Amino acid sequence: MNTSIPAWVDGVLTPVDKIEAHLRGLRHKAVSVFVLRGDEILLQRRALGKYHTPGLWANTCCTHPHWDEAPETCAARRLEEELGITGVALEPRGQVEYRADVGGGMIEHELVDIFVAEAPEGMTIAPNPDEVMDTDWVALDALRARTVSEAGSFTPWLRIYLSDHTEQILPGRG
Repeated sequence: MNTSIPAWVDGVLTPVDKIEAHLRGLRHKAVSVFVLRGDEILLQRRALGKYHTPGLWANTCCTHPHWDEAPETCAARRLEEELGITGVALEPRGQVEYRADVGGGMIEHELVDIFVAEAPEGMTIAPNPDEVMDTDWVALDALRARTVSEAGSFTPWLRIYLSDHTEQILPGRG
């Protein structure tokens, strides 16, 4: 399996092994998805076998695109691979850049294409246990409070999204 991700090395977008990109803190491309059901956001708890931030709660789906993979294609692919979700209409919400220590000597420095989708009636969720150990629907206000009071239970990027980018990701709900 190809583990290279698009990362900037000396200002040039280059395929780099994803572990190396994180160990070096290289700026790289990423995709994040928020699936909504009214005021609730579908969260995933990362599987314990993940190479960083295992067991932490994150937004619906986060990943790195393959080389030359369009962000929307990547978002749809990973929703299916991680959660068995297909057929949702992905709405782009622009890009966010952040840098965060994710433990184990690794840094996420991501330029993230953000997508939001409304869960269709009857949508099924079938988590891949290699990727996701649990899911939960959480109201935005409750989630924002929990990411502050229980910060260590949530991924750094979810905390950053909610504290700094809610209006861009979830307009009118910030």
